[in-house]
Amino acid sequence: MAESAPQDIHPHGRPDGRRHSILSEFLPESLPMPPSFLATSPIVREILSRDIAECSSESDEHSEHEQDHEHEHAVSDSDSESHTASHHRHASDAKLAFHPNGVAYGLGYSAVPIQGLDRPVPNPHEVEESLQAEVDLLRDNDIIPPSTAHHQSWPRRGSVVGRLYRHIFSTRARDHDEPIFSNVAYETTPLLHSDDSASEHLLPTPPADEIHERFEEAVAAHSVKTSWQREAKTLVMYSAPLIATFLLHYSVTIGSVLTVGRLGMVELAAVNLATMTASITCYVPVQGLATCLDTLCSQAYGSGHKHLVGLQAQRMTWMLWILMIPIAFLWWFSFPILRALVPSEETAELAALYLRVLILGMPGVAAFESGKRFVQSQGLFHATTYTLLIGAPLSFFQNWLFVFKFGWHFAGAATAMAVTQNLLPLLLVLYVRFVEGSQCWDGLSRKAFRNWGPMIKLALPGMIMIEAQFSVLEILTIAAGQFGTANLAAQSVLITITSTSFNIPFPLAIATSTRVANLIGAYLSDAARTTAKVAIVAAFTVGLFNLTILATLRRVLPKVFTDDEEVIGIVSRVILVCAVMQIFDSLAAVSHGILRGVGRQAIGGYANLFSYYLVALPISLSTAFSLGWELSGLWVGVTVGLAVVSALELLYLYNSDWDSAAAQAEARMRSEDINNAAAAERKPSVLSSSTSS
Repeated sequence: MAESAPQDIHPHGRPDGRRHSILSEFLPESLPMPPSFLATSPIVREILSRDIAECSSESDEHSEHEQDHEHEHAVSDSDSESHTASHHRHASDAKLAFHPNGVAYGLGYSAVPIQGLDRPVPNPHEVEESLQAEVDLLRDNDIIPPSTAHHQSWPRRGSVVGRLYRHIFSTRARDHDEPIFSNVAYETTPLLHSDDSASEHLLPTPPADEIHERFEEAVAAHSVKTSWQREAKTLVMYSAPLIATFLLHYSVTIGSVLTVGRLGMVELAAVNLATMTASITCYVPVQGLATCLDTLCSQAYGSGHKHLVGLQAQRMTWMLWILMIPIAFLWWFSFPILRALVPSEETAELAALYLRVLILGMPGVAAFESGKRFVQSQGLFHATTYTLLIGAPLSFFQNWLFVFKFGWHFAGAATAMAVTQNLLPLLLVLYVRFVEGSQCWDGLSRKAFRNWGPMIKLALPGMIMIEAQFSVLEILTIAAGQFGTANLAAQSVLITITSTSFNIPFPLAIATSTRVANLIGAYLSDAARTTAKVAIVAAFTVGLFNLTILATLRRVLPKVFTDDEEVIGIVSRVILVCAVMQIFDSLAAVSHGILRGVGRQAIGGYANLFSYYLVALPISLSTAFSLGWELSGLWVGVTVGLAVVSALELLYLYNSDWDSAAAQAEARMRSEDINNAAAAERKPSVLSSSTSS
């Protein structure tokens, strides 16, 4: 693939003479990036090199143990290995591997976290997905034969139904009278063919090595195209499981709000204030710091040092637990602070009580964030989903049990949340212990208390950027409290509804970012542009769907959360603004995902911060207080801010040179390869002694 040249690059932008972006005077393509956006590969190599050096004394013993285990596995599964051997590919060859790192997020607010610039190392599961993605594109372009089942499922080509089917559903990028593969033979092609059936003229699918070779040749010849049907199918396939996972994760919060809403308006206002405070002071920083594991764990797993995956997760967990000590102290004595922020003393008192109970769930929050990265680095993305499939329903049951059955009332809702937060990582541990994923766990180690400096340096930028984005929500929550308890309670309902609806476009943005990045990395800039167009249309469709639901059910939805007529009236009025916001919320999320895919996440980050602090916040506060629009004014500002950021990002993407992005992606990959080779030469003894570990 290294020899595959990208399409001709026009030095000043697009072939029609336009520059990369009409905003280039302000946001040029070569925008200097601050340290928080610089490639973190040197830090990653430093962390892993130190850990490898510390583990080198144990490498012989670990290697011998692992070889024995692999030998036993080979004896018991020899047939299976012989079947899959032909599909083995090196991780560096996986150009279209799916890396849904964003699945680790899940708060679901109207912001897209900034991710690092490092390419995660594909694990075996992702390598197989990369192979299948190459097969799909080669089949769509008639470079290899279609599968027999797929071929036989098509209607007859000459019929009206057949033409309609191909126009709407067919993923083929071209429609040849004579397929390219008709006169091509592979190593697995039989010498004699039988014409007894209609399907036997189809050639067998070539083995993995030949697929990869033909894919490289097709890319070099610019013969790989894609269709909007293929990209739509891929985005649905990638985003659907993420949507289910995100909704399951956020359902834990929904269950708490639903339960508290039945207790009264003050309780509903208090849970909003407490939840937002907990998010800003704990949950968001924890998620921001844990993002560095996306790179560390995947690099450790991909380089063959599987035991370092568990070590990195341990180190981050201990780091987060220590960080939570001052946060717990803040929560325990939070009443005076909350009392100064909201006029209602009763609301502040209940919110402080909720926070004090949530201290019990802090260890589980940190462990679950590290645990998610631990399993995801191994390609076990379904492990989190299975865990939530058990934990989410149990959280609803616990809310009913503690609040109504035991009569603990408001404290019972906080207790149910804390128990669930500790239950989720325990379920994940059980999955790893008894199902899969234990290969990367060597037990607790004292080494987890060393080598913290580089990890903190790697983790802080992600935390700062995410914290800066989410802090706007806390400001708006405090502002809502100034209008009274009813408005604060209504704000709780509105945030829950809009956060739930955001769990559809956000996974779509993650899938789009992954697909665009993979296609750009494979020098398929035209295909990446097609994916972006499909994703934008999908985002608008999702936003329109959410708008319709919110506007149509504007009086039904608030009744699900509360029986208070005053709160229902406020929500049903303000939710119309939130309904309009859904369009821009979806477009902003997906456009930012596209920017991440083409390596322009710095521009998206700056656009987000600009729109939140210089557009959304001033408009929200001025319309809410100066014009007297109160809660409606707060959401008008957020809507305008999202409209601005989506317009800026889409305008930038429309005027960008995608061929240039592909060339820069190639340069980044080559730079990483050179740096990795140089690092290996500098530390040959350490790396060689630990290769088998």
